[in-house]
Amino acid sequence: MGLSKILVVDDTPANIKLLEAVLQPRGYDVLTAQSGEQALETVATEQPDLVLLDIVMPGIDGYEVCRRLRADPSTQVLPIVMITASGAEQKIKALESGADDFVTKPFDKSELLARVSSLLRIKEYHATVEAQKAELAEWNRTLEDRVQQQVQELERLSGLRRFLPPQLAEMIVSSGDESILEDHRREITVVVCALRGFTTFSEMAEPEDVLSVLHEYHSALGQIISRFEGTLDRFAADEITVFFNDPLPCSDPAGQAVRMVLEMRGRVELLARSWRKRGHELSFVAGAATGYATLGKVGFEGRFDYGAIGPVMHVAARLCEHAREGEILVAQRVKAATEKDVEAESLGDIELAGFVKPVAAYRLLGPKALRGPHGVILNPELARVTSREQTVAALVARGYSNKDIAAELVITEGTAANHVEHILNKLGFNARAQIASWATENGLYSDEADQ
Repeated sequence: MGLSKILVVDDTPANIKLLEAVLQPRGYDVLTAQSGEQALETVATEQPDLVLLDIVMPGIDGYEVCRRLRADPSTQVLPIVMITASGAEQKIKALESGADDFVTKPFDKSELLARVSSLLRIKEYHATVEAQKAELAEWNRTLEDRVQQQVQELERLSGLRRFLPPQLAEMIVSSGDESILEDHRREITVVVCALRGFTTFSEMAEPEDVLSVLHEYHSALGQIISRFEGTLDRFAADEITVFFNDPLPCSDPAGQAVRMVLEMRGRVELLARSWRKRGHELSFVAGAATGYATLGKVGFEGRFDYGAIGPVMHVAARLCEHAREGEILVAQRVKAATEKDVEAESLGDIELAGFVKPVAAYRLLGPKALRGPHGVILNPELARVTSREQTVAALVARGYSNKDIAAELVITEGTAANHVEHILNKLGFNARAQIASWATENGLYSDEADQ
């Protein structure tokens, strides 16, 4: 902080010289004015830290100068010490005019310096408080902007999460780049699933029972869709459509889709048992197909969804309609892409509504990983863990932390932690070391891979 500037206002040159002699040796920068008018001009241009103000002067006297300084917002708190003659009346009038203190002529040198020092210290405290107040106001404005920005991001994230995998929605919101959602063409695998018997059930049951069943059904399948990182195209009552390989690329879309729909069937079968106890006869059916589609945002201003359009969508939907209780029907390309891992039974060429030519269809039976020689069940855990979770397990076996896994797979650290937690829960483990051992035993990782 520089030297404190003190403005001495007095029409007598001898008094000014005396005050300069007292103040300058103490390190103060002394400014001078010989009239009230000059004092006001100097205050406006030089912005002193304190004013020593004589009362009796030609033109504007000290009282009027003080009143004008107090009326100006920029000088309302400027410390002012009035130099008065002896007499209580002048002292009272000085204080009433707005002076902070007064010194009686002839003044005592030590008293004057003490009063000046005290008022300058108070001014410094006030300046500090004002600076902190301004800083706090700026922080509040910044905080409000951040809160508003976060609210907007949460709203965008909430909207995107309606149809995108959580990690992709977070990626789009954090980057601000939604170009990935623009119209484009890509090969995808589509799964359409529904509840057989739902139409009859919804017509006969009470509305509260229908909503209860749908809530259980949507909640169960929603968790599975999220875990398998599928993109939700739409759902209407009991029918749900999910596709893979867009907008998030997937190395094995058909395999991911099949593993997801098999887990869906298992979960709904458990729900159906409780529904039957309540008198509701419902069962899971699904259809899956692979093919090209045009994808992008669909809707209107204020209400957009992300969807796919193409024959592959209709094939999957018609296979779902054709499926009987508990069946999962897949088109030929899905069967071909998953035949090493999944058992399927040919149904031959079947007629599907809306298609001129019959379509080769297959009924999924279950993962081959579950069956060994003579039908003995082998390795049931592997079938319950998704391909992405298997990849995460292999990285855990390599000693990767959640942060390392996130960087390797281009996902958030929270998503990586969720994957690890799902693996632990599915396999009944309680430590990452168990995941590492399991991944090695099941051929997901070997020491040779790092050599």
